[in-house]
Amino acid sequence: MPIYLETYGCTMNKADSEIIKALLHNQITDNFDNADIVIINSCGVKGPTEHKIRKRIKEVQNLGKTLIVAGCLPKISELDTNVVGTNVYDLPEAVERVTQGQKVNIIKEEKQNKLCYPRIGDNVKGIIPISEGCLGACTYCAARIARGHLFSYPVESIIRTAQAFVAQGYRELQITSQDTGCYGLDTNERLPSLLEKLVQIEGKFKIRVGMMNPNHVSDILDDLLDVYHNEKIYQFLHIPVQSGNDEILELMSRKYTVNQFLEICQTFKKEFPNLCLWTDIIVGFPTETEDQFNDTLQLVKKIQPDKINVTRYSPRPNTKAAKMPQFPDRIKKERSRKLHKLRMYISLKINNQYVGKPFEVLISEKGLVESTMIGRTFNYKPVICTGELGEFKKITIKSAKPTYLKAI
Repeated sequence: MPIYLETYGCTMNKADSEIIKALLHNQITDNFDNADIVIINSCGVKGPTEHKIRKRIKEVQNLGKTLIVAGCLPKISELDTNVVGTNVYDLPEAVERVTQGQKVNIIKEEKQNKLCYPRIGDNVKGIIPISEGCLGACTYCAARIARGHLFSYPVESIIRTAQAFVAQGYRELQITSQDTGCYGLDTNERLPSLLEKLVQIEGKFKIRVGMMNPNHVSDILDDLLDVYHNEKIYQFLHIPVQSGNDEILELMSRKYTVNQFLEICQTFKKEFPNLCLWTDIIVGFPTETEDQFNDTLQLVKKIQPDKINVTRYSPRPNTKAAKMPQFPDRIKKERSRKLHKLRMYISLKINNQYVGKPFEVLISEKGLVESTMIGRTFNYKPVICTGELGEFKKITIKSAKPTYLKAI
């Protein structure tokens, strides 16, 4: 029976969907209308995302198609449909059972090394999960409910996966996890030593290191700075602060202070003046005052990030923050608007400095406009250009927008 797969959420979910495609490859179709079965690989991090997925569930059910929802959401919220958790390797069994008319609920707490499973990717960007779960206890977060406690994959398995990707012609390795910074704390390994082994793999390719929390970066900062000097690693740092106020960080149960976060950013930028810095911020967290929000604005002005993932707080099931007094949406929207305006101003100011300069980019994906491509500079800046997927190409930046550069 033809199966249509939809994916929501983070890079880890994309990797899980590559496993699903490989395990069900003979049945996967790109044509939704022709599909008898629809699999939604879901995300449950934010309230709006859950609302979007629930709406999609109803649409699929109303069309009379057999539906299986996999991924994080079934572990966070109750759903009136067939479900599989983050144990996506059980989807072949789920498919077999629903074709026999059985109701399916396969949610497991166990963790496996998913690098042992086959994958079907895009032949350019190789996603390499290095662990699953985290060591945090953030009061707003439902992802930890879905992904659980830290489970680091063996170094040897990660290296073999990376070697295979490079041998197959992949040109970008995306190191991902719920928190790459805590990699190996359960196995007596650490992220910098893993990266040292990855850069020794022969071939021309780039490594993007995924999101890491400040408290874990502090522990490995010197070693991380050393390995980041290798030209195979993008000079790119994604480090979420979530708030610029220590009282709010404590309520969130984040395990660092604003000054500790600031020190990491300043140290990285001193070592790498052209660092591309991303951060995440939640606005409208319960009890956040106007002064506390202004602390966040001031922090953003200090660190001058290239990108901010701005999230309006939304209460998630079975989290401590959901039980706190909640703000009306209008306050969240206003704070989000202010922060977004500041972010765009800073990003454009930074990006304008690239205009007229030559760079080598790795062309890693197709652009939204036909015949255009997206390349990545040495520090992971996106550049609209032309060329072939997987090509390293010399370009000159001709213009800049807040969210991208243009070489055409």
